[in-house]
Amino acid sequence: MSFSHLDQKGKACMVDVSTKPLTAREAVARARVILGEKAFNAVADQRLPKGDLFAVARIAGIMAAKKVGDLIPLCHPLSLSVVNVDLVLEKKDFSLNIEASVKTVGPTGVEMEALTAVSVAALTVYDMCKALDKGIRITDIRLVRKSGGKSGTIILED
Repeated sequence: MSFSHLDQKGKACMVDVSTKPLTAREAVARARVILGEKAFNAVADQRLPKGDLFAVARIAGIMAAKKVGDLIPLCHPLSLSVVNVDLVLEKKDFSLNIEASVKTVGPTGVEMEALTAVSVAALTVYDMCKALDKGIRITDIRLVRKSGGKSGTIILED
């Protein structure tokens, strides 16, 4: 087995994607934030002292996706075509579901951008709600779908 981020001497290196074809690529990731009843109700009623949770977390996720090349070693800086971050409250367990979809046309995929978007959006939710509940949990960060490139479309979850 060979690893693409290791050179012939076993040292970490950035993968050369200069000869890979440009293809339309998309990735979708999800995360869940378990808020607890008090924080959930404050979010649902738009009573957070730090402002509009949905707008702030959405913008944080978009900004994070655009910075992956600066945050994660060996990731390529990419020109992203679009980043969408959606947040949906789930009353049955007092949680907030986050989904990010990222698209580009390029030589490498956008999985890390989608995963980073939901992670930072979830951290932003935590930051905005932590004064109301110290037990908030960020869970289930995962890639659910990717398309484009050599491996085509892979659906891990609907």
